[in-house]
Amino acid sequence: RAHNDANVLSIGARVVGIGLAEEIVTTFLSTAFEGGRHARRVAQLTELENEF
Repeated sequence: RAHNDANVLSIGARVVGIGLAEEIVTTFLSTAFEGGRHARRVAQLTELENEF
């Protein structure tokens, strides 16, 4: 999320307990996109998405 501005999180229910899953989700949701050098890559992906 910090590097690619992701809006999707996947957690394996068979390998991650509920407590850890809650921590992961909290961290994911509170992490902001850093922008900067990563913004160029995100812009490239956005351009590709717009082609389809």
